Amino acid sequence: MSRLFAKWYDFFMNPLEKKKFKRIRNELISKAEGNVLEIGAGTGINFPFYKGVEKVTAIEPSPHMIERSLSKMKQTVTPIEMVQASAEELPFEDNTFDTVVATLVFCTIPNPKKALLELNRVCKPEGRILLFEHVKMKSQFLGALQEWLTPAWKKVCDGCCLNRNTMELFQEHGVSINSIETYYSDLFISIVATNKK
Repeated sequence: MSRLFAKWYDFFMNPLEKKKFKRIRNELISKAEGNVLEIGAGTGINFPFYKGVEKVTAIEPSPHMIERSLSKMKQTVTPIEMVQASAEELPFEDNTFDTVVATLVFCTIPNPKKALLELNRVCKPEGRILLFEHVKMKSQFLGALQEWLTPAWKKVCDGCCLNRNTMELFQEHGVSINSIETYYSDLFISIVATNKK
């Protein structure tokens, strides 16, 4: 991920983050418990929302994003450890984490299926999985528009895929969906799930 993209990410996301996204993140992350893994922590936007958990281990492949996350680590009393790693190769033992959090990241991961298998591996059986993602929309017209826009969008937004069906991917790979909330005409989804091994 480029330094320029990391530098401007928070600026461009701020209008959404100040309004609905802040509430969505807060409600979702309040369900985290125990030893937590956050996948693709980016600039650390979730860090201030962690309360009442033992520890957060946050992975992020981009050194530029990690650099920008350090200030947000100071905004929480929760112990947070940043690890530079990719979601497809998590440097942790099996059944390590009670909760896994991923927000607006599965759209960008180059191999989401491999990342999901790694998530399942490091999350404990019956562990909690908390997701907030944008996905391919159900509307035939809007879904086709996402398909059309994705090639150019990926170039501008460092690999982000507008047309990824993340919920379907999770349902096919050992994740039991407990609850789903949709936002902005189902462009964004928030999921609370259980890891079934």
